[in-house]
Amino acid sequence: MRKALFIGGTGTISMAITRLLSQDPDWQLYLLNRGSREAEIPQGVNVIHADVNDEGKTKEALGDMTFDTVCDFIGFVPAQLERDYRLFKGRTKQFMYISSASAYQKPIGDFRITEGTPLANPYWEYSRNKIACEALLMKWYREDGFPVTIIRPSHTYDERNVPMGVHGDKGSYQVIKRMLEGKPVIVHGDGTSLWAMTHNSDFAKGFVGLMGNVHAIGECYQITNDEALTWNQIFQAIADALGVEFKPYYVSSDFLSSCSKYDFRGGLLGDKAHSVVFDNTKLKRAVPGLSMNVRFEQGVRKTLEYVLSHPECQVEDPEFDAWCDKVIAELEAAKKRIMEG
Repeated sequence: MRKALFIGGTGTISMAITRLLSQDPDWQLYLLNRGSREAEIPQGVNVIHADVNDEGKTKEALGDMTFDTVCDFIGFVPAQLERDYRLFKGRTKQFMYISSASAYQKPIGDFRITEGTPLANPYWEYSRNKIACEALLMKWYREDGFPVTIIRPSHTYDERNVPMGVHGDKGSYQVIKRMLEGKPVIVHGDGTSLWAMTHNSDFAKGFVGLMGNVHAIGECYQITNDEALTWNQIFQAIADALGVEFKPYYVSSDFLSSCSKYDFRGGLLGDKAHSVVFDNTKLKRAVPGLSMNVRFEQGVRKTLEYVLSHPECQVEDPEFDAWCDKVIAELEAAKKRIMEG
């Protein structure tokens, strides 16, 4: 039986992998975290309680354990990867790092995205930090043989949150509430740019196929759904699942990014405002037989069923709701003034 260690393991992306591995007799899984969502961790998964940011206590908690695969789901800046390098060099046969597809070049040179697409994002510090982490890991691979595999997810969702392009600080539920109340919802651009939504259960299949895979060492892989949807189609699928009318209010991404109330610059100009189509050929060569089976209209219907039946997922955001109303009213007033000359 092979052993895997996840740093984190209970987030949107990692929980689906944890669930999938818990059913795999070939893997023994350990989670290193502070106990978040512990009640949801499947039976048979081992939990090591430690804060990875406390390097000394983490090293003590790990003892002399070694692993076939270690994955960091919560590393965002190079200093965290330097800590991982000290902790796991010589302790694992594979180190998997969760980067981000937002690291790909913006503005884009080609809407078709492969692992060979350049990495550059002047709009989003989050993405630039991911790029720096990737560069550091590949340096260690080239110079020290550190067995890295880099994973680039795009917009991945689970049963607890409905993926959106524009929402407030408390998540996407307020947008759902606006739709249920018959209010217009803000859509960036004109809603025709292409995007990919990946259910975390599909992501997990691709990820597990790369675990312990000798061909994955020293390589980067994007894991996304092959389905390309416009944002209009995304919102229409949500409206259809809710049984309501989709009432879009289109606002340019440049305008939204200039608003001082919310920081949309990175998430829009650095990511979602661009049309992207992901080419997963490289992943499918490494994981023969892999298929993404959850179309967005199927996945989001299940997500909405879960959210609407679990009050803890229904986090209202009246401040964002009022901001939407204000933006729409101001833009409508500006249009009226222009029309009146």
